[in-house]
Amino acid sequence: MRRSPLLAVLFAALLISACTSTQDVLEPSAIAAAPPSEGALSAEGDVATTTPARTAAAGTRAVLPPAIASRTYLRFDPIVGATVEAATPLTERLAISARARGIRLAGSADPSTTHVLKGYFSALSEGKETTIIYVWDVYDPAGHRLHRINGQQKTPSNGGDGWSAVSPSTMQTIADLTIDQLTAWLASNTG
Repeated sequence: MRRSPLLAVLFAALLISACTSTQDVLEPSAIAAAPPSEGALSAEGDVATTTPARTAAAGTRAVLPPAIASRTYLRFDPIVGATVEAATPLTERLAISARARGIRLAGSADPSTTHVLKGYFSALSEGKETTIIYVWDVYDPAGHRLHRINGQQKTPSNGGDGWSAVSPSTMQTIADLTIDQLTAWLASNTG
């Protein structure tokens, strides 16, 4: 499949802005220690529990095998590029989705951290749609990149432009997709 030049330019702009911007950074580690609230909703609108939620491809979301879950502690680093208003539903859902799949969360100073997730975001409005481009890097505690997750999510612009056009449900969907991919990678990376 051939990628459009516009997508390549947008992705490059995302990476450049993610590496140089200090605006709109949200620190998700503040939610790492907090348990999911009662009645927190899943992407499908169901109440989230510790049982796997549904996924489009397989019917159920993967949960880490107990042997891998027992030695995995994930810390979220600050998210770069998204406004606090857009990133808040994302970070809340990341924590809920991670726990639901058996991933334990570590605080910012937790010495048991085994993996660090850092996200870079950009929102681009064109016509009646806004595209959110996201890149997540998974690091070890020493700062070595182990894996990269990236994608994009389109949403109607809802009369706004840029981040003001992005609904909380769109950011929650991105969180679920991210944790799905992270879980699959962790499960396949048994070393």
